[in-house]
Amino acid sequence: MTIARRCENITPFIVMDILEKIHKMEAQGIEVVHMEIGEPDFSVPECVNRVSMEAFARNETCYTHSLGDIRLRDAISRYHKDTYNTTVDPGQILVTSGTSPAMLLLFSALVDPGDEIIISDPHYACYANFINYVQGVPVKVKVVEDEGFVYTPEAIEAAITPRTKAIFINSPSNPTGNVIPKERMAEIVAVAESHGLYIISDEIYHGLVYEGQEHSILEFTDKAFVLNGFSKLFAMTGLRLGYLIAPPHFVRPLQVLQQNFFICANSVAQLAGAAALTDAKRETDEMRQIYNTRRLYVIGRLKAMGFKIKVEPTGAFYVFVNAKHISHDSYSLAFDILEKAHIGVTPGIDFGANGEGYLRFSYANSMENLIKGMDRMETYLKEYDG
Repeated sequence: MTIARRCENITPFIVMDILEKIHKMEAQGIEVVHMEIGEPDFSVPECVNRVSMEAFARNETCYTHSLGDIRLRDAISRYHKDTYNTTVDPGQILVTSGTSPAMLLLFSALVDPGDEIIISDPHYACYANFINYVQGVPVKVKVVEDEGFVYTPEAIEAAITPRTKAIFINSPSNPTGNVIPKERMAEIVAVAESHGLYIISDEIYHGLVYEGQEHSILEFTDKAFVLNGFSKLFAMTGLRLGYLIAPPHFVRPLQVLQQNFFICANSVAQLAGAAALTDAKRETDEMRQIYNTRRLYVIGRLKAMGFKIKVEPTGAFYVFVNAKHISHDSYSLAFDILEKAHIGVTPGIDFGANGEGYLRFSYANSMENLIKGMDRMETYLKEYDG
């Protein structure tokens, strides 16, 4: 029996291979410092726990509207007004079971076979796979260390063809942790508008910025799609809650896809998400401060070990470092670090060909563990024999 062709272009998510290897090691009693996975180590805000329990007590466990509970969509609309001073009609919001289903629905509604989506290289590992799955073409534009891994308008312009449908941006970025400056976002929008293209903006790490300010694409244009969710800022990874803001004429097609594929997002998680947007500011501010302390520590230690960080990351919870002075094979290097130093890190090749030779360190772990991980990394480098 043959496997469907649509699966042939889906590449493994290497960080999950790393994580599964770690689980085997931990089952053997080996202590590993996790710096590979992008998952907050905090508990969910108190209001999320409380509202979830109250929803269960009231038996609010039935299907919601396929676009999402209006209480959550109203909360998202208010949040965007308060945070970015943008007006988002609740009717333009589709609530999903995390941002991954939102991406699947978006690309299913936007992309015909052969249509092209411009993405950065390096990029979050799953972007290209979503585009390939719907028979689109991910067009990878190199972003470089000297530019803080941020697109240049000229590079985007050079990649546009008659089949280009949209430009995909992610700020703050996974894997680099870098933020696209306001002026550069305006330039990217100008390129898109000059060619009649949409912009897709993954804003999942918004709220986790430590220097400067992140900007929503909706501050610049309404010919855009916004992806966001609750996993990162609110530490709600397992509750699987995200949303998509779409231009009005895309809402009904997206809704029909949701009805068929997913029906609706989890009803209890939706109410918890509304509470998070409304009542969790104190806790998210505390998380942000702690992340920033960790960020500065990890950057300082990595630099002291000889890693070059030309533009320091100011968002998310990642440091993406050039390790080419150690090895040009980031996959083998990451597994060697895991086996010898017992630190989980993600190889740059997981994020595209232009990520080869880099390593991603996540600081979504306790300071105690980060100190231990950096000490182990320092020892590893002193003993490294190639």
